[in-house]
Amino acid sequence: MSFFEQLSRWLADPNRWSWTDPAGIPFRTVQHLWFSALALALSIVLTVPLALFLGHYRRGQFLASSAVNIGRAIPSFGLIILFWFLASRWGANTDFWPLLLALVALALPPLFTNTYAGVVQVEQDVVDAARGTGYREWQIMLRVELPLASPVIVAAARVAFLQLIATVAIGAIVNDGGGLGRYIVDGFALGEQGHGEIFGGGLAVVILALACEGVFALLTKLATPRGLALQQARRDS
Repeated sequence: MSFFEQLSRWLADPNRWSWTDPAGIPFRTVQHLWFSALALALSIVLTVPLALFLGHYRRGQFLASSAVNIGRAIPSFGLIILFWFLASRWGANTDFWPLLLALVALALPPLFTNTYAGVVQVEQDVVDAARGTGYREWQIMLRVELPLASPVIVAAARVAFLQLIATVAIGAIVNDGGGLGRYIVDGFALGEQGHGEIFGGGLAVVILALACEGVFALLTKLATPRGLALQQARRDS
């Protein structure tokens, strides 16, 4: 059977487009997004408050720079295998925790670094003006620094989320609930007869990543304060 015949038969399967069938593209797309979004949400909770605090008081510069280097050095597949091995030794659920912990570990460095950098880059005159009007330190962080740093934070979330989308696909090697990446793993298991499924799964991951890229581009625009957007527009013109 030729490649195109394999792909056509794979796409023509009625269950392939089912929202309830675990082998359906819609079902696995939601599964893929859920895993990625959960990891991103946990990473934001763990990093943004700490980075906001340290950036406000101009502390933790070494931690921020170290996070960049760690983020570049961490191999995603190696983390998945490591956490899978530990989970199997400790009797934990190997279909959930290894992939989730690996995803969170990958998303932490860019989120922490960008949040810290975004807060530090807020002009000191703006902070001093807010302090002069009676704002307390926590109010300055939440009402001044966080909104002004939000475009940088959303940009970090954008990069992290796209990395998570790709890593969830890789995680299907050790995770039965690996989202769209399950097609790629199952296709390789079929050998030459699975080339159509491999291509279909890879194409689905690419389309999902491009769609998420567009959503985050819109979120970045919405997260930019109007005054800051006007200032950037004047600089570009």
